[in-house]
Amino acid sequence: MGVIRKKTATRGGEGGVKYVCDVCSADITSTVRIRCAHSVCNEYDLCVQCFSSGSSSGSHQPATHPYRVIEQNSIPIFDRDWGADEELLLLEGCEIYGLGSWADIADHIGGYRHKDEVRDHYLKVYVDSPCFPLPKRCRPADMELAQEISREDFQARKKRRIEERREAQKNAPLMPPKTKPTASVPSCHEIQGYMPGRLEFETEHANEAEEAVQLMQFDPGDGINPRTQELEPEMELKLTVMDIYNCRLTQRVDRKKVIFEHNLLDYRENQKLEKKRTKEERDLLNKAKPFARMMNRDDFESLCQGLVDELNLRQAITQLQEWRNLRIGDLRSGEKYEQEKSQRIQKAIPMGSMDRDRLASAQRSKQIVQPEPPCGAASLVAPELPFRPASNGAASQESHDATTNGEPKPLTNGHTNGVTNGVVTNGASTPARQKFISQPISGVQPLALSQDNAPDMHLLTPEEAELCKVSRLQPKPYLMIKEQVLKEALKGNGSLKKKQVKEICRLDSQKGGRIFDFFINSGWIGKA
Repeated sequence: MGVIRKKTATRGGEGGVKYVCDVCSADITSTVRIRCAHSVCNEYDLCVQCFSSGSSSGSHQPATHPYRVIEQNSIPIFDRDWGADEELLLLEGCEIYGLGSWADIADHIGGYRHKDEVRDHYLKVYVDSPCFPLPKRCRPADMELAQEISREDFQARKKRRIEERREAQKNAPLMPPKTKPTASVPSCHEIQGYMPGRLEFETEHANEAEEAVQLMQFDPGDGINPRTQELEPEMELKLTVMDIYNCRLTQRVDRKKVIFEHNLLDYRENQKLEKKRTKEERDLLNKAKPFARMMNRDDFESLCQGLVDELNLRQAITQLQEWRNLRIGDLRSGEKYEQEKSQRIQKAIPMGSMDRDRLASAQRSKQIVQPEPPCGAASLVAPELPFRPASNGAASQESHDATTNGEPKPLTNGHTNGVTNGVVTNGASTPARQKFISQPISGVQPLALSQDNAPDMHLLTPEEAELCKVSRLQPKPYLMIKEQVLKEALKGNGSLKKKQVKEICRLDSQKGGRIFDFFINSGWIGKA
């Protein structure tokens, strides 16, 4: 044998495939060598001196055996920094070790090639080539690189690169000695049965898959009928079993990929996130977990967040509909109703003797029970934010602006000097405004409005509802009139004439006048 393969104990060295003469044992890796082409001599190499003198060993017959002259093809063909000999070793290493084993392929090439350098070169020249699966300069007549860079220049550049990397490797700090990997036990890892060093589990998916093929043997030439040159039934059965085994291995890899992609090994972090969710949210996300197998982590998290938001919206809508059926018109009343409802349910639960003792002991010790995490729907139906009083300077300025000649100045939104319908704000109080009473219109029968025949009744104040009854207006048309009047008032500095309001309402003069008087009394608009 004329081939000596370098051991892969050290990575990134000069190494690679070494060739020696089978007669004189001289190193002929970097020179021209003669290889026997006869089937009897497998990888039989000779140096030029032994071949010219007719020397031989073993079963080699120099007089009758054919031979091939193998030159040192150290010229660039696809890349400026890679020679033809390295390209051949790269393809040979890929065939021997398989794509992805870049460290072994780099050792096979030698010349202090690193695994990242080999991988990037393969992807650049072969995978990203416009002539995929062939390289870009795949035509035999394409000798542009060989003519641009001479053999001597390329050899000198290669020698300089090897010497620089050899010196860098000598001056590199020593690697720390490898320690025995920590056993994958619960005290050392969060997941019992997981081996971090091997990225494997003690019990894999389809753990018994190897039992079907562990005693299977394949001999060269076995399974082919010499007469018909077809596969025998036994060989077909073996190949079918191997296909089933490969499918199970693929399924095992896919499941492991899902575990690593979605960080399911971070057990403690995932448990912290689970505890922050309500029971309904956990049940919903558990049903959505099968979709993680066909989505990456970001897309799956976006899907889960969308499902949780939808759940919260549905719960909030259901709660608001329940409050509407119970004639609850504001969020604060709804919150109070929910608190009283939970208290009634708690009191309705029968208590045993042990429960009473536990309750009494808890009251004596005054332990504060931690509430459950609030659901997302609670924030959607929460009452408005509490009022934040302004600073003294701001309050005095606001009071000065709202007062003209010692009298309160009406504002366009119904607030007068910090008072909203007689409610004290900003530390100032004024008498409540006079309640507007809608007088019946002669010749017009009042309209009976309720939640059954007027779906938007809950959007009106009691005074507005009374105005709609007297004017025989449904809530929705009234709200449209109100919106148009306020928009027009904003254009005219908050003031309108009665004629303008009547034109916007497009009603008879009596109804338009009632609406105008109501808006003036509420302080929403000023009288021009």
